[in-house]
Amino acid sequence: MTALDLFKALSDETRLRSLLLIKAEQELCVCELMQALEESQPKVSRHLAQLRKAGLLLDKRQGQWVFYRINPSLPIWALKVVEETFLANGELIESNLTRLKQMGDRPDRVKSCCD
Repeated sequence: MTALDLFKALSDETRLRSLLLIKAEQELCVCELMQALEESQPKVSRHLAQLRKAGLLLDKRQGQWVFYRINPSLPIWALKVVEETFLANGELIESNLTRLKQMGDRPDRVKSCCD
């Protein structure tokens, strides 16, 4: 991964918010991100696919659902950028986290949208 790859991937607000939400929660599925971002499934899935293609996210299929997490094999400098961005920009995803929390806590939240 190059710096250009990372910053291109994060140059879109939906992708940046998605990554920061995943950072906050460790793992999220498309339906959780749809609720948090108030976006359609095709839009969320498209942006997650771009983050996965850039190497920022890993996905795990569970039945018909796909769960995303930050790729722990990212270069250390990229992980630090993600961490610092997360720590310095909590207000960017504050309302998104509130909407996500309205779904309840995990694992109940996952049962309600991913079963």
